[in-house]
Amino acid sequence: MLSSLALLATGLASLAQAQSQNSTFYNPVLPGWNSDPSCVTVPEWDFTTFCTTSSFLMFPGAPVYATKDLQHWKLASNALNRPEQLPELNLNQGNQNEGIWASTIRYREGVFYLITSYVQFYDWGPMILLFTTTDPYDDASWSQPLIIENPANDIDPDLFWDFDGTVYMSVAAGIYISEVDLETGAATDPIRVWNGTGDRNPEGPHIFHKDDYYYLLIGEGGTELNHSVTIARGESATGPYYGYENNPIQTARFTDWYFQTVGHADLFQDRNGNWWGASLATRSGPEWEIFPMGRETVLYAVTWEEGEWPILDPVYGEMTGPLPATNMDIPGDGHWITDPDEVDFEPGSSLPRHWGYWRPPHTDLFEVSPEDHPNTLRISPGSVNLTATADYVPAEDTLAFIARKQSATAFNFTVDVEFEPTLANEEAGITVFLTQLQHIDLSIVNLPACNGTRNIPRLRLRAEVSGKVDEVAPEEVLIPVPRSWRSAPIRLSAAAVTDTEYVFGAAPAARPEEYVELGTASARITSGGSGPFTGTIMGAYATNNGGQGETPAYFSRWRYHQVAQKIDHDTWIPV
Repeated sequence: MLSSLALLATGLASLAQAQSQNSTFYNPVLPGWNSDPSCVTVPEWDFTTFCTTSSFLMFPGAPVYATKDLQHWKLASNALNRPEQLPELNLNQGNQNEGIWASTIRYREGVFYLITSYVQFYDWGPMILLFTTTDPYDDASWSQPLIIENPANDIDPDLFWDFDGTVYMSVAAGIYISEVDLETGAATDPIRVWNGTGDRNPEGPHIFHKDDYYYLLIGEGGTELNHSVTIARGESATGPYYGYENNPIQTARFTDWYFQTVGHADLFQDRNGNWWGASLATRSGPEWEIFPMGRETVLYAVTWEEGEWPILDPVYGEMTGPLPATNMDIPGDGHWITDPDEVDFEPGSSLPRHWGYWRPPHTDLFEVSPEDHPNTLRISPGSVNLTATADYVPAEDTLAFIARKQSATAFNFTVDVEFEPTLANEEAGITVFLTQLQHIDLSIVNLPACNGTRNIPRLRLRAEVSGKVDEVAPEEVLIPVPRSWRSAPIRLSAAAVTDTEYVFGAAPAARPEEYVELGTASARITSGGSGPFTGTIMGAYATNNGGQGETPAYFSRWRYHQVAQKIDHDTWIPV
């Protein structure tokens, strides 16, 4: 008979063998706009893997996701969650791609570090920001950012602690490395350690020490169809670094694969010691024309033998790898990424933490369950509409818009709106939004009657395409709100049943069988153009279009249901 110790050893060996067997999983693991991923697994937090992605002008920003099994992902917190952490996010320099770019998340001695860059194009002076916390599930615990000197004047900062405690920051367009003081923010003059393989835009650096080498992992080729992952190694954190002769170690360029633009990687280990990688990718095929969700986070297994170079699996929709055992024991009240939105704005409730705004909001425009309209979200009209104006000043002008990310290829989105406008051009509705220059809006808008003697509410479907050269907007649809629908909530809907087109419609909330389809719009409108780095969000808004109107809109019964993901040219899977 085996002893208890032998039985335990046998059980552990069997468990390890079972956990090392490959399982099937599907990409993207963080669907919807989740670009430039960085990940770290923390044994002290029950081997939870924490990943962060870029947020650009969205607020809250710098999201942090948590998973224990690499299959089920939950929003843990947003490192940028208070306007005073980054007042500059409320500047308008005329570019829709400014904001928080390409963070790195790391953990050391009880502290989480999230280092990132705030970018504005006016004079290209990226700010390096360091946020810290001891509780990644608590928004309020994230610190005010420490400003780190940026002597290389570049982006995509990485942090690496050497054995002697020296902290190094590497940044893009070089790659440059400086020593940094995490108490004062001081940085030494940068050393240029590698320029990649000669392709353009060497960026997204991450340093690792494994066996007897320091490895420098970067992205190259630009975040388009030529994107790739390359690697070098040396015997010191400051180089010299020597590139791998078989670079790139990951790319989709020159292929007909559905997942394209693969690059900007980070590597990490799971609780079983297996290596994994996360990169960004677009579900665009080599045509790279329609990809409304933008750059998403994909996962893949990595083989990294002692003393050897890492081997990264190519990125497909259906993958295999030695996944950890299923474990959904993630604390906090964050949103599981595959869960639907079923929000009824009950009294005393708060807005879901995965919702956000285009720049920090004027919070007085939003109220959950006001006394005179319980179970609604009141949105008071903003002074500008979703496109705003060339002289839009976010800190002064008001944009009343709240949204969540499109996170599935096929989805249904409906919101009931009670809106009784009185003045001309008062408007409230829903939108599928990429940037202020590319969005598709379905609204109730008060417009003059044909005889000009009064205003009547109309249903309007129209698209803004000024941010996309050569894109032709569909013809505007404008019909009077039927008299039998007025003075009661109207259900506005946006849906996608294919990966190329949105369908918009409306019905009285009390009689959904009276649904009227207003029209369709191509998902090409919300792909690329003025938002090459971002992805589609959808939500509700109210505006007086620069007029004097003050009529609020009351939104209720917010529903967003993910239906299916397209994971290959002809392959769909249900959510």
